[in-house]
Amino acid sequence: MSTPQPPQTHQQAAPAPNWQSAPGTSYTSPIPVTRTHLGHALTSEWTKIKSVRSTMWTLGVFLLLVVGIGLLVAGQTKDNDYADVPYTIPAFFGLILGQICLITLGVLVVSSEYGTGMIRTTFTASPQRHRVLTAKLLIFFVVAFVVSALAIGFVGLVTSGMHGGDPDNAWGGTVLKGALYVSLLGVLALAVGSMLRHSAGAITAMLGLVLVPAILPAFLMMSESLRTVGEKMMNYNAPNALAKIFELDSENGSGGPQLLLLVGVTAAAIAGAYVLLERRDV
Repeated sequence: MSTPQPPQTHQQAAPAPNWQSAPGTSYTSPIPVTRTHLGHALTSEWTKIKSVRSTMWTLGVFLLLVVGIGLLVAGQTKDNDYADVPYTIPAFFGLILGQICLITLGVLVVSSEYGTGMIRTTFTASPQRHRVLTAKLLIFFVVAFVVSALAIGFVGLVTSGMHGGDPDNAWGGTVLKGALYVSLLGVLALAVGSMLRHSAGAITAMLGLVLVPAILPAFLMMSESLRTVGEKMMNYNAPNALAKIFELDSENGSGGPQLLLLVGVTAAAIAGAYVLLERRDV
């Protein structure tokens, strides 16, 4: 007959020599912790846009086209050519090509991060994706607008000095509206780049959006049934919109409706970019 064994008692293991108990509620991190805000995202995006080569190249080519072509045109004109048009007219011819540079830069501001995979690091550092996109839009718009206004204004000042500087020739409005138009085209390109997340595809789409409405009306107006569509497209395409803003076609307005249309299209594209950014994975 076996004797009953005494109940076994479980002994608690001794803590490891370097064991640290969980911090209490009064624990304070030695690392300073601050609540992030939009200003941090703006600083980050400003650091990015000024440190990459694409910014210097695209803006450099933009200035070369606007200022270079503008001064060449100004040198070939006479004083009486500016009786009914502003002194910034020469800058218009450079902007026709220069706007492509801002479109390209707008796409690269966002799509280059997707191409290199750095967007994962960006969203890890700032999980609020809408804040990142807002910072990109604001920084790019300010940079594009300032550079465009300076280029157009410089051409206007030089042209005014070369051709008499008539005080009745008001050209300041064309500087602001012209810079606003091409900057909004760049912002639209940034929104398209955020939606497509592919540099070549977004640049191609934007070039089609700018160039096709300038070419297609010539074929649409061959047909009586499509003439109205062709005329509307001709009236609102980017080159004609800039021509109206610079009062080259002042009989048909000063570019206000064309500028408002671009504002509406850009706002719609930005809204779509925000929606897709929150719904899709990186």
